[in-house]
Amino acid sequence: MRISFLLHNAYGIGGTIRTTFTLAQALAERHEVEIVSVFRHRETPYMGAPEGVALRALVDLRKESPRYAGDHPDHARPARIFPRGDGRHRQYSRLTDELIGAHLRSLDADVVVGTRPGLNVHIARQARPGTVRIGQEHLTLDGHGYRLRRALGYRYGRLHAVTTVTEADARAYRTRLRLPGLRVDAVPNGVPEPTVAPADGTAKVVVAAGRLTRVKRYDVLVDAFAEVVAERPDWRLRIYGSGDATGDENAALTARIARHGLGEHVFLMGNVHPLDPEWVKGSIAAVTSSKESFGMTIVEAMRCGLPVVSTDCPHGPREIIEDGVDGRLVPVGDTGAVASALLELIGDDDRRRRAGAAALASSARFDAVAVAGRHEAVFTELIARNRAAEGPLRAVREPGRRALCLLFAAVHDLRSLTAAVLRRIRRGR
Repeated sequence: MRISFLLHNAYGIGGTIRTTFTLAQALAERHEVEIVSVFRHRETPYMGAPEGVALRALVDLRKESPRYAGDHPDHARPARIFPRGDGRHRQYSRLTDELIGAHLRSLDADVVVGTRPGLNVHIARQARPGTVRIGQEHLTLDGHGYRLRRALGYRYGRLHAVTTVTEADARAYRTRLRLPGLRVDAVPNGVPEPTVAPADGTAKVVVAAGRLTRVKRYDVLVDAFAEVVAERPDWRLRIYGSGDATGDENAALTARIARHGLGEHVFLMGNVHPLDPEWVKGSIAAVTSSKESFGMTIVEAMRCGLPVVSTDCPHGPREIIEDGVDGRLVPVGDTGAVASALLELIGDDDRRRRAGAAALASSARFDAVAVAGRHEAVFTELIARNRAAEGPLRAVREPGRRALCLLFAAVHDLRSLTAAVLRRIRRGR
């Protein structure tokens, strides 16, 4: 099976990059897999290239590169294909319209997988006939604005399937997008088996990880830990991650730590990769987000043998944690509840170790190989169904078949251009 992933920027930092790399590497054990990054801004991927996976980019933004495209005139012209409702729209352009379209029309793969809504729209509109078209949702339908949801409802009918990372989001797609012919499957993110021994539950350390953004609500965690320290001053909190370029959240958290007098108890550790060696230095993990599309850090911590205290936010935590068994679920924004849940585990060594062992066992269902197998099953079924539906095309010799596919794609582009012209004419009346 030939599988091609389309990714926004494989050279940056983020959960979608990490999970795409993990899935691609697991699939590459049995299939021919590539990742096509729309953008490239550095020499090598920050998170390390996945083994056995071909990696290439369409738009090179390295100024020292002979393929530098930042000064191309179309790079400054706004995109037409990539939907305006997608939060990355400003980074896309008439140049990306052209390059993504050319890539998809010439792509010789059994399956092409998009990894964000705007790229899924590209695939829906521009992928050649005969290729199975999959749109992955790494965020949530409810988290998208009206403009983007409308675009998805209009374009996603040309996809063969959408995969979400939670059952809750799959239900939203099935009931709200109103595309009865669209297949929607919930397949969680996969996490590789850690390369270190699991935590033994003896370290007096709570660990949190993730970007320093408001949605993670580290302010709640710091406030809660002030209550923990009042009872258990021998415990420490380590927060891994960094904020945006302004550093506003980092500065705000630093000030909050100082205001509570927690300089010897709470530490902002910055970015660390990989995180497994840091997880196992703790005994409890904490997640205080106001929302999570999945909860990768929850699974990562559990795979390292840590019970997790998490807010019961939409959508992921309640599908990962069994409250009172392998962790605790508490109300969003409730500082006292976070502190109480942490103190429950801190104050009972046996309970903490049992919860850690349960977390380690239950998190095995998110093993990267097992999750890749679920994606593989979806791909295999859709390929078989797609080939059966192709009918007469299968009787055409391969060169003629490719020419016919390209002709169909050109006709589709012409129809889209004609529709756009007609819309402009109508607006001008």
